Amino acid sequence: METTSIPDYPRGVTFEQVWALLQEVGQKQKESAELQKENAEFQKEIDEMQKENAEQQKENAKQQKENAKRQEENAEQQKKTDELIKRTDKQIKKTARQMGYLSNRFGEMAEHLVKPGIYQRFNELGYHFSERTNGGLAIDGEDGKTKAEIDLLLQNGDTIMAVEIKATPRIKHIAEHIKRLEILRDHRRKLNERQNVIDNRQVEGAIAGAIFDAEVKKATIDAGLYVIEQSGDTMKINVPDGFVPRRW
Repeated sequence: METTSIPDYPRGVTFEQVWALLQEVGQKQKESAELQKENAEFQKEIDEMQKENAEQQKENAKQQKENAKRQEENAEQQKKTDELIKRTDKQIKKTARQMGYLSNRFGEMAEHLVKPGIYQRFNELGYHFSERTNGGLAIDGEDGKTKAEIDLLLQNGDTIMAVEIKATPRIKHIAEHIKRLEILRDHRRKLNERQNVIDNRQVEGAIAGAIFDAEVKKATIDAGLYVIEQSGDTMKINVPDGFVPRRW
C-alpha cells in the first residue's frame, strides 16, 4: 500500500500560519482570474471598437468617393450655368441695343408727328408764336461740349417756349427739363450781353408725350410746365383751372 508522505514544515511554523498562507494564495489566484476576465472583456470592447472604426473608415471612404463624384457633377453643372449666363448676358445686351434703337426711332417719329400740332395748339391758346426751331437746339458750353438739347423751340415777342418731347414721359424727365430751361435762360442772358441786346422775353416750358401717366401729368403741371398729350390723331394742351405756367 502506497503511502503519502507529509512534507516536513520548517520548524517553528504553525498550522495556522500555513493555512493563512494558503488562503492568501487562493485570494491572489481569485483576483488574478477576475483580472483576466476583465482584460478579456476589455479586449472584446477594443475588438468591437476596431470593428466599428473599420466600418466607419469604409463608410468614410464611400462618402468621400460620393463627395468627389458630387463635386465633379457640381463643377460640370457650374460650367454649364456659366455658359448659360454668358449667352443670356449677350442676349440681354443685344436686346437692350435693339430696344434702344427702337426707342430712339419711336422718339424721332413722335417728334416728327407732334411738332406741327404743338405749334398750332399753342397758337390756339393765344401765344401766336411766329418762330419755331423744328430741328432742335443744342446749347454748348464754353468748353465746346453740349450742355442741353431742346427738341422744339417756339418764340414770339414775349415768350420763348422750350418743349421736351418723349414717347412716354417719366418723373425724372421733369427735373431734367427744368434744368434744361435754366441753361437756356442763362445762355440767352450771356448771349444778349455779348451782343449788347436787350431781350426781356422769359422762358416757359412744356413736356409732350404720346403716353402720359396720370401721376407724371400731375407732377408736370405742379412744376409749372405745360402738359401736351395725344388726343386721337392730334395733340392737345392740358390746361387745368388755375394753372399758371412757371417762367424763367
